Amino acid sequence: MREKIGIVTQETFLFNDTVKENIVYGHENVDEDQLVKVATAANAHRFIKEFPKGYDTVIGERGVKVSGGQRQRIAIARAIYKNPPILIFDEATSQLDTENERLVQEAINNLMKGRTVIVIAHRLSTITHADKILVVDKGCISDSGTHNELLGRSSLYKRLYEMQFAV
Repeated sequence: MREKIGIVTQETFLFNDTVKENIVYGHENVDEDQLVKVATAANAHRFIKEFPKGYDTVIGERGVKVSGGQRQRIAIARAIYKNPPILIFDEATSQLDTENERLVQEAINNLMKGRTVIVIAHRLSTITHADKILVVDKGCISDSGTHNELLGRSSLYKRLYEMQFAV
């Protein structure tokens, strides 16, 4: 079951190793073309190739030598390198600034095609394009639907949307 799931959390864990090894973690035979393909899909290839040693750059314990947005995009590339049919993003953009959130969101959108994707988020910008949104209130599902459906009938969802987007 674990092989069929890729997960990216708000607290990414990266190893004191190269970018390449952090992306292909757990795989013995590295497909270099696939490595570049997943890094590109995760909006990471551009900044990786600018590192002094590219994919062979050591990023430090827990990724201390890269920014928060770069850590998230490397974690996304790792999650999709194994090409799982199910992806889980648990608050994957919660600690990012606006620009990095946009880049991570683009990466997530690139990966949704042909997969089951579960996005857990407080930032509604992360989920507005989802096929189905579940609204959770006090630990229970209070409503479900598309973004537009929920804006029309869920007072909680509408209030959260208006607060976040200053409508």
